[in-house]
Amino acid sequence: MIAVPPGRVSLSDRRTQRRWPVDVAPFHLCAFPVTQSWYAQVTGERPSAARGGRLPVEGVSWWDAVRFCNTLSEREGLTPAYLLRPDAEVAEWNTAAEGYRLPTEAEWEHACRAGTTGPRYGQLDEIAWYRDNSAGRIHAVGGKQPNAWGLYDMLGNVWDWCWDLYDADVYGTYRVLRGGGWADEHWSCRASVRRRSHPTFRIDDVGFRVARSAPPTCP
Repeated sequence: MIAVPPGRVSLSDRRTQRRWPVDVAPFHLCAFPVTQSWYAQVTGERPSAARGGRLPVEGVSWWDAVRFCNTLSEREGLTPAYLLRPDAEVAEWNTAAEGYRLPTEAEWEHACRAGTTGPRYGQLDEIAWYRDNSAGRIHAVGGKQPNAWGLYDMLGNVWDWCWDLYDADVYGTYRVLRGGGWADEHWSCRASVRRRSHPTFRIDDVGFRVARSAPPTCP
């Protein structure tokens, strides 16, 4: 887990032309997307279309991702972050819990940028697997250069599920995806790009990485 410092990020939505600032508290984010081997160790399941222990897990829904977070928390003796009622499409986040969770999209973009202000934190071919260099397939995590904070595959390879609803008034329960994937054009692999998907959908270029809220510091 990488310690991400606090900061402020300006989110934007291309569809609505809206921009809004968000203050981000310190938190921890996994250096890599959840791999197939880790997912199998925690859940006993191997849902991915392509197989390989070091490949990012894909073909997982948003509900699969938050269940993974809770199961991992319980295995490590941590308070689960989520109260889940999938039958009623209800998920509540206990922000006081120390367990694993999905990043918010503001946390994700802040961590992706790692102090940079451009569309990407480096040259695209050096940091990401995308349509022009992926040979039409997913790749093992950590194969490209990390950003300045030590986070790998923030752009390309697989999209990351985030906690947030995309636009509840228009799209209901659809959740935010960030980062771009191995099959995407270069313009999708930018720090600011937002995509959406239904929380029950399982897609072969969508995975996730886990976060934890930073523990309180002593006075």
